[in-house]
Amino acid sequence: MEEFAARLLDDLHRYLVERGVVDERLPECPDVEAKWPAVAEAYLPDGAREFASYPIASLGWMMFIGMAVAKFWDTDWERYAAVEDLYTPLRDQRGFDNLDEYILDEVLDVHGDTAEETQTLVGDCAERVKRELFRLDVEPGTADAFKAYVACLKVMYQMGMAVQLNAMGYHMTKL
Repeated sequence: MEEFAARLLDDLHRYLVERGVVDERLPECPDVEAKWPAVAEAYLPDGAREFASYPIASLGWMMFIGMAVAKFWDTDWERYAAVEDLYTPLRDQRGFDNLDEYILDEVLDVHGDTAEETQTLVGDCAERVKRELFRLDVEPGTADAFKAYVACLKVMYQMGMAVQLNAMGYHMTKL
């Protein structure tokens, strides 16, 4: 599964570089990265339940969550660092189905064309990831399928973080 995750990360990273929304060098943000296990644990019941009917949302919402956590890191990390599960409070504002809109409107404070462009970007990323997941030769409902899904979610979270850090002016360059 590590090889699959690495290929997925590389593919999505190249795609986002081509769109000019991340740098050639991926950001390192240990605070945001450290929140992944708790976010994933809280998200998995909702995300897995929705995957069969809404795979793009199930995958895409994790990219939005990565964006939100990066925004929290930039704006008030002292407050958010103490919150173990950052997913549930985000979801509970408007429900799972409207998680994307809540993050765009209230957390990222983007509207209009920027919100639409972000929605499209996340949807395109989720579609790419879904396509790679479905190409993977694993039987649905197995432990390997679950591990692959979690790997996809992690890549989406990482790319959400990278996109948001870039949007906030954090650029990764060699020194």
